[in-house]
Amino acid sequence: MAGRIRNWIGKLFGHGGTVIPVVRLQGVIAADTRPGRLNIAGVAPLLKRAFDMKAAPVVAIIVNSPGGSAVQSRLISKRIRDLAEETGKKVIVFVEDAAASGGYFIAVGADEIIADPSSIVGSIGVISAGFGFVEAIEKLGVTRRVYTAGKNKSTLDPFLPEKREDVDRLNAFALDVHHVFIDHVKTRRAGKLTAPDDELFTGQWWSALSGLRLGLIDGLGDIHQTLRERYGADVQLKAIEPKRPLFALPRFGLSAAAAGSATGEVLASIEDRALWSRFGL
Repeated sequence: MAGRIRNWIGKLFGHGGTVIPVVRLQGVIAADTRPGRLNIAGVAPLLKRAFDMKAAPVVAIIVNSPGGSAVQSRLISKRIRDLAEETGKKVIVFVEDAAASGGYFIAVGADEIIADPSSIVGSIGVISAGFGFVEAIEKLGVTRRVYTAGKNKSTLDPFLPEKREDVDRLNAFALDVHHVFIDHVKTRRAGKLTAPDDELFTGQWWSALSGLRLGLIDGLGDIHQTLRERYGADVQLKAIEPKRPLFALPRFGLSAAAAGSATGEVLASIEDRALWSRFGL
């Protein structure tokens, strides 16, 4: 109530406007805490702060992600819905470069999805990839020794020959996850999808222009234009960002831990680059 009164007073005296919280979800979706990763641990506090803005008529979420962890994607999307239902607030997702795979899983947690005409949307599928080094270690004269308690503990070991039963088990797991994804999209986009399952749920991705035709999104545009048209030219967008520590001491050189962290960040960057490159980005 107090927030609404402040907004009303601001408008009465010719200053201020509707304040809309904006949460940016950008990066690969993964459980780890390396920079540039999206996960429920990092996202939940931001969402809570956004939905706690009682005077805000809507929560805007910017999504820019090529996907990643199926579990983290579902947890983030579910958290968005839970907060929306608890507060009665509408949620609009604005897609930038991509809301693909897990990024699209998150996006459909919104009441409405708006994207740039050239944004990438969809990729409703599951992928698992790896390498096999059996022939390589044979050429090097290396013998692989593996001892397990449980016959399936060495499933798809990259240094052992691939077994048909391992592949079948992985495919069954992928199908289970895919069904969770499909059910989520069908539930959230009920009555909006215009294409058959064998077109929408193959893992294919589309431009937002095609995505609009298929019912994967609701409109074309950008966050500033859309919110100004709906809430007035004086609308104020408030970025909800992670809180920074008050004090940060300068450090010189790299400790062993810092060096390990730097190496991890390089590897994470390579992994992220591979995910983005699947969409030509």
